[in-house]
Amino acid sequence: MAVVYTDGACSGNPGPMGIGILILIGKKEFKISESIGEGTNNISEYSAVIRALELLKEKGQGSAVINSDSQLLIKQIKGEYKIKKPHLKELKKKIDILSNEMKIQYKWIPREKNQIADKLSKEAIGL
Repeated sequence: MAVVYTDGACSGNPGPMGIGILILIGKKEFKISESIGEGTNNISEYSAVIRALELLKEKGQGSAVINSDSQLLIKQIKGEYKIKKPHLKELKKKIDILSNEMKIQYKWIPREKNQIADKLSKEAIGL
């Protein structure tokens, strides 16, 4: 099972967005730091999960624990909170489609346990 850490960053809200991802598969480590255009912090958080799921599929991983320090994101993905914004509903739908044939657990973690993904997301937008 892969262990994934995701984070999104935004300089201004809205503003330039970046995503940071750390994926651990056995002894292998994959890091992603990408600028993804203009938008909000919530969009960057969702986009980080989407990119992580895409990479897991590319690597042939059928199961993972995805960790995020965004409690809102995790609760919305798990269906514990309603998603009101149409654009976030679309991103959630994309997550559902990508993870359809996978066994994914979503877990909220404190910010201090997500430092690598946080650093990667901020580096992507020059912070």
